[in-house]
Amino acid sequence: MNALRALARDPAYALVSVLGLAVGLGFCLLLLAYSRYSWSYDAHVTDVDRVYVVKHRRNWELGKRWSEQVPLAMRDPAKSLPGVADVTGYAHWFPLRLEQPGGLRETSSLVVLPGFAEMLGLEALQGDLAATLQSTDAIAITEAGARRLLGSDDVLGQSVVLRLDAADVLVGKVRIGAILPTPPANTTIPYEILHGVNLSMLPTWAKDEALNGSHAFSGGYLLLKLAPGGSPAQVTAALQAMADNSPLARLVPEPIKAHAGEDKFTEIKLSPLRDAYLDDEVGLNVFSKEVPRGDPRMIAGVTAVAMLLLLLAAINYVNLATIRVLRRQREIALRKVLGVRRERLALQFVSESLLVSGLATVLGIALAVVSLPAFSRFVDRDLGGMISLRNVLASLGLGVLLGLLTAMYPAWVALRIRPAAMLAGRGGDESRHGRRWRRALSVAQLALAMGLAALTLAVSIQTRNAMKAPLGFDPDPLLVASLPIGMSASDESTRQLREALEQHPAIAGVAVSVDALGNNREVWSTDFQRDDGELRFFEVKGVSANFFELHGIAPLAGRLFNSGDKGSETTSPLVLNEESARLLGFSSPELAVGEHVRVRGMQMSMEDHEVVGVAPRVRFNSLRETPPPVVYMISNYGATLIIRARGSLADAEQAMQDLWPRYLPNALLHVRHARDAFAGSYADDARLARLLALSTLIAMLIAACGAYVLAADAVRRRNREIALRKLFGARRGHIAALVARELGTLLLIAAAIGLPIAAVGIARYLAPFSERTPLAYAALAAALLMAAAVVSAGAARQAWHAMKMRPAVGLRG
Repeated sequence: MNALRALARDPAYALVSVLGLAVGLGFCLLLLAYSRYSWSYDAHVTDVDRVYVVKHRRNWELGKRWSEQVPLAMRDPAKSLPGVADVTGYAHWFPLRLEQPGGLRETSSLVVLPGFAEMLGLEALQGDLAATLQSTDAIAITEAGARRLLGSDDVLGQSVVLRLDAADVLVGKVRIGAILPTPPANTTIPYEILHGVNLSMLPTWAKDEALNGSHAFSGGYLLLKLAPGGSPAQVTAALQAMADNSPLARLVPEPIKAHAGEDKFTEIKLSPLRDAYLDDEVGLNVFSKEVPRGDPRMIAGVTAVAMLLLLLAAINYVNLATIRVLRRQREIALRKVLGVRRERLALQFVSESLLVSGLATVLGIALAVVSLPAFSRFVDRDLGGMISLRNVLASLGLGVLLGLLTAMYPAWVALRIRPAAMLAGRGGDESRHGRRWRRALSVAQLALAMGLAALTLAVSIQTRNAMKAPLGFDPDPLLVASLPIGMSASDESTRQLREALEQHPAIAGVAVSVDALGNNREVWSTDFQRDDGELRFFEVKGVSANFFELHGIAPLAGRLFNSGDKGSETTSPLVLNEESARLLGFSSPELAVGEHVRVRGMQMSMEDHEVVGVAPRVRFNSLRETPPPVVYMISNYGATLIIRARGSLADAEQAMQDLWPRYLPNALLHVRHARDAFAGSYADDARLARLLALSTLIAMLIAACGAYVLAADAVRRRNREIALRKLFGARRGHIAALVARELGTLLLIAAAIGLPIAAVGIARYLAPFSERTPLAYAALAAALLMAAAVVSAGAARQAWHAMKMRPAVGLRG
């Protein structure tokens, strides 16, 4: 009660203290919820620490990207390896579509191998899951999937019509044999529908591939569970030996294998399922199950920022509490004279601190809970599962710990007050050592806020620069649409769709590419040789003859493909990009035109092709990747349509939506703006920039409170000096300069500490980018100006108070 009465006597202090801690703690809890969500991916899986994803890397390919998809033929042999308890898997070859009177509905579906439910610990809420996954005409659906697709989760036994999103029209009527709990949002194996390999809708070859691996197709995900005490290294070595002697190893020609060099032809790795979300070395292909991925450095950075914000709020409270102790020195001295024991006096300040931290914690938790839905949308993650009794209790414990820690210094200052000196009007000030310690905390507070502001601005500037970076063409009038799995632009229905689109008044043209812009999933590379020179291994882009015309790309030399060009694997003319021309030995683009280059075709023979032109550098990937040497060949077998709008993109998109169902009625349309395809490469950067911006805002608000405390302390300590200066004719501007000089010195010290650290952080962030904007380092100066403005705003009231102070009042204090 004493603590409550003490706070009630000074409501302004109580409000600032509680709100400062609550805002800092509340946002800290939101950031920690995001971090915990990210670090606990797939934690719901039974014995998750023994479950591994089998990855492989084809070392003969350009880039040598790791893939989580491997030949499912490895499943049965892997089960017999020492140290392996079980092996299962799943595939995403044919996404299911739900057929309803209103049209097709997209679903998230997986075809699963035997043992999948057991390894993941799945149990049906209703129905028989084991029988369903063995059935030829049944599927399992999650509660959330049933509600979204069918409007209710009471659907057990209900029949639905499904279609496979593939080249062949495969349709079937199936029943719902089991209702599953909805998997948590933080899983790398999301699904709404599960079905087994016996489902009659699946093509025969797909079932054979899933169970026997008869096609040596690397398109499935393999999960391996180690026995207790099993060695990942030993199992990896056994799997590697299996891959070295696999049918695929015998099928790949020696000229292609040679590109692996001294590395293994195909390399195998076991990666813990728990780490799959943060696995940033995995590449995607056309059969990949696209799931969110996180950057471990970003998550660690978010966790660090959360703790820094909490530290800033704690420093702010310590400074406020210490100033309040110094203002209560006479009261404390009188209590000591009246016989109050040191332990009771210390307990008084500890209880006040615990009360403030307790109120702040409750308010901070309430702010975090209320803000969580908006924050979830802000970071594009479903954090609803983070609200739990365990997490609330952990937050309360953090608040209690914070209260105890922040009570130490103010209590120590109170215990050091000497009653005789204080009541006699002597002393009554903080020790020089204590003042230095508290000013050091304030400098650290400013340095952290300034460094965070600089990093935030740099990330924002670089992200914006990357999103707006020149691509070699203008993406703004372009739309991108992907064809169903197994279809290409050469199919009759797709050809008719292209013709209809080209005749539409809202569309200026339609081109074809083997892969979506900004989404390198279909990478094909082969050997190129000029005369008898060195073999070069380049990436090949198969594009339609009008590809360059549609994109508005002009040649560096010669000409590019045009609508009249024809081509095949053996006759297509070649267009080199600037880098591939240089590596083939042409000292200038002009010298490459009209020359002949030999290309290794699908039959492994070297075919002669003429170079008709050299294209400028066109960016297909993000700025984190240096544009590779590329050779363009004419092909109409691509699965990506690129549509150029004649006027507005909205009209062109509406034309797509109108015409698509007429020619591809069994496939869903996925169309997006070309600019968005590239912007997706920077989704994590944009998310980081948003998080840092919010963190910086909170940090600067806390820094403003810190500046207020520093100014109040400076004015309190220099009351007599200010009064004497006024008596000797000092003007208000001189008094303001006195306060500004003291705070400016601390600001410059904070800048000398915080900005170099921020510069290192900026350099590390920029390092992976092949192109970096020099404006990123201008963020350091901007952060200094921002901090100066915040300090000025925070100190303004106290400076004004000092300027208006009457000398008599100052000399009396």
